[in-house]
Amino acid sequence: MTLPGLDRTDGAALLDGVRRWLAESGAEPTPARVAQALREQGRVLGDAEVLGAAEHLRSELVGTGPLEPLLADPEVTDVLVSGPDRVWVDRGGGLELTPVSFPDAAAVRRLAQRLAAVAGRRLDDARPWADARLPDGTRLHAVLPPVAVGCTCLALRVVRPRAFTVEELVAAGTVPPGGDRILRALLAARLSFLVSGGTGSGKTTLLSALLGLVGPGERIVLAEDSAELRPDHPHVVRLETRPANQEGAGLVTLEDLVRQALRMRPDRLVVGEVRGPEVVHLLAALNTGHEGGCCTVHANAAADVPARLEALATAAGLDRAALHSQLAAALSVVVHLVRDRSGRRRIAEVHVLERDADGLVRTVPALCWGEREFVRERGWERLRQLLGTADESGDEGEGWTT
Repeated sequence: MTLPGLDRTDGAALLDGVRRWLAESGAEPTPARVAQALREQGRVLGDAEVLGAAEHLRSELVGTGPLEPLLADPEVTDVLVSGPDRVWVDRGGGLELTPVSFPDAAAVRRLAQRLAAVAGRRLDDARPWADARLPDGTRLHAVLPPVAVGCTCLALRVVRPRAFTVEELVAAGTVPPGGDRILRALLAARLSFLVSGGTGSGKTTLLSALLGLVGPGERIVLAEDSAELRPDHPHVVRLETRPANQEGAGLVTLEDLVRQALRMRPDRLVVGEVRGPEVVHLLAALNTGHEGGCCTVHANAAADVPARLEALATAAGLDRAALHSQLAAALSVVVHLVRDRSGRRRIAEVHVLERDADGLVRTVPALCWGEREFVRERGWERLRQLLGTADESGDEGEGWTT
């Protein structure tokens, strides 16, 4: 920070002195205390300078320091720090280098450790990484040197205070024209579905919006590794995993949460992201009367989803044949998202699931995003039957793509 009337070096030295005084006295960085600390150093500044110093120190001690204005920007979805002067943001159009900087690498490390402590996580040389959720919902990931070469790496993913509506996603181009009718019908038909896509493709954003379409009389139970889903719905129960403490006790896994969620009378069972053994319990639940359940999964394409789930289930002890039998009966639709070269997130494909002659499940394209609208593919007839809808004109399915 540069204080008015002082160059960067003098301003930094002055703030260091104030910081030391506050630490030694145990005082809060209020304007009055900051002014007192300045007087102790023989410096007298005007009201604007004192307020500026107080705000800077407050954000450093209890906020996110230099990153505060970036996280306050409503367009920012991600803030990434890879060095003291390498702070990047994503506003939905790709990464941008910002003019924000830290005094040195030690300042980045201090911020990462303080944020981890606020989230109840350990971050030190013995445990050089942390993955956590801050009290305001922001997702934190940090890695310390020497694992992170040169400087602490910090990644913050901003969670919106409210979910996007489907109408907003249509306006943003995430949902293609006519796609909102498909999605509404998908929820109304109580089909179990999966949202797939790569990192940062908008899976959580889309799923939150879709859950907002669920009827107000239904009870949604969410099980998440990090609580990021915030559907606009009157009856939502949110469950979040917990890491073990330093003694190795208290671990709560996503698998545990899925089991508990089944005992909480869910009308819609939702797993934020399937990434491990919980896939077995989720598929079992969807096969035992829990209609309309959904989840997200990382996958490069919709066609890769069965192989991805197979890998997760095999690691959990479920053999290939059993997995495909469960999958065929549990899930009906895959909605796949991509992020194109311009940074825009959008639905690229809608697939249905079917079993081949060998009993293995594969996905079949039903709708693919063309230049201006969805284009029907081989699986469209099956999707239309699942949705159980007909166009008002009497031509079944006509109009879904307009």
